[in-house]
Amino acid sequence: MTPVRHPYLDHPSPIPFAHRGGAADGIENTAAAFRRAAALGYRYFETDVHTTADGRLVAFHDSTLDRVTDLRGRISELPWSEVRRARVGGEPLPLFEELLEEFPDARWNVDMKAEPALHPLINLIGRTDSWDRVCVGSFSEARVARAHRLAGPRLATSYGVRGVLGLRLRSYGVPAPVREGAVCAQVPRHQSGIPVVDRRFVRMAHSRGLQVHVWTVNEADHMHALLDLGVDGIMTDQLETLRTVFTERGVWH
Repeated sequence: MTPVRHPYLDHPSPIPFAHRGGAADGIENTAAAFRRAAALGYRYFETDVHTTADGRLVAFHDSTLDRVTDLRGRISELPWSEVRRARVGGEPLPLFEELLEEFPDARWNVDMKAEPALHPLINLIGRTDSWDRVCVGSFSEARVARAHRLAGPRLATSYGVRGVLGLRLRSYGVPAPVREGAVCAQVPRHQSGIPVVDRRFVRMAHSRGLQVHVWTVNEADHMHALLDLGVDGIMTDQLETLRTVFTERGVWH
């Protein structure tokens, strides 16, 4: 067991994450998706945030509305009054603040998809006193490092791509730089055909007091293999599959 370095991670390991609320249902990142995940027993949710032209923080993955909604346009160029009209499988897009309010017992893994989301997200976490409920990540290590500098140790953060690379290199004995202060490494199983998560990587992360959370894992055999390696969390679109695997292994809490 990896020591808990932040209240966000105060949950029996391994942690099941509902990726975008369970994207397999086609209503990803909507309140309806997260309600379904909560009804299945999930308490850790993964989402993404973008800011509208007037500074509202929307829980949504893409930079544009085009792929999954009935409207088109770049979120950063539209006011919230326009974005709120979009529907994903008939469901409206939520503000992240609305999700924090509707699910007071949930913990959120939040991917800052673009730089303009950084300050509104930190301000929202502070205003709602959600420091124990939110872990902030980004593909950009520089962006998540800036968030950590702004908020300090009260903010849980994961590594961006550069931070994960440093950790991977260290697992091979290369003295690569790794940012202090992160509480977890959130990684894919493979990147460009190259394995990221193996026993060596997990051992290195745990030696630094970091949890390892793997995304996005939808096949039961992959879930079992990762749990055998000792990972601390799995993010999935297939909520029932992950719950079944955790239940079979006696780790569903």
